[in-house]
Amino acid sequence: MLTATYTLVALSVEQASVRLSLQSFQQYVRNTLLQQSSITLSQLEFACESLHKLYQACHWRKTEMYLIPALRQTTERADQLLDELNRLNQLALTAIRNLQEKLGVFAGMQDFRVEQVCESIETFCSSLLKRLEKEEQELFAIARAAFAGDTWFTIANQLMMHDKHLEEMKRCAPAAAAPHAAARQLSDAQIAIPGLQVLPVLGEIEAEEGEPAPRPARVRPAARHDLFDQALAK
Repeated sequence: MLTATYTLVALSVEQASVRLSLQSFQQYVRNTLLQQSSITLSQLEFACESLHKLYQACHWRKTEMYLIPALRQTTERADQLLDELNRLNQLALTAIRNLQEKLGVFAGMQDFRVEQVCESIETFCSSLLKRLEKEEQELFAIARAAFAGDTWFTIANQLMMHDKHLEEMKRCAPAAAAPHAAARQLSDAQIAIPGLQVLPVLGEIEAEEGEPAPRPARVRPAARHDLFDQALAK
């Protein structure tokens, strides 16, 4: 079962990275936005962009791409748990779409109710953190018991090919644009994940409808935002 152990350790490392990003943004909101009486448009834009990045980071994990599909094909023992994971995912989606609606409807206003914004962000982060916890404590255990050696070998091979593909994309892209190009190519891959939806960026929806709306310039406190962007990149 060395292959199973290797695979689960690799998945756990990725889980830890996503968890750190979620907790970092959650703490940022508690330490900054929640201490304010109102929130500005630029801060709301930053929150929407950050939640979108966090959702995509969770959505494109190897657990979603390889482990969960294999479980669906192998056993029904995980069906109830997978339904619960999808419920948590839907809570996060609803929270981020609520923020996007605020950004679209109140784009002409100067201030927003900070309590409502922070509540949506807290729901988003808590839901995905709970999902990660359930995957590690329950889903991984079901997989270890349900999968035979050849299934673990297949998944381990998929993980290695996945990492190799990412490294090749980074080498082929220009040095400055490599991380963005890799993320874009992953999004364009349209990998089917049962029960999940890819969340569109608000600006992309406007462009597709042919009704571009002017948006105020973003004012981002460089020190705080750059620290969070570095956490996401880890």
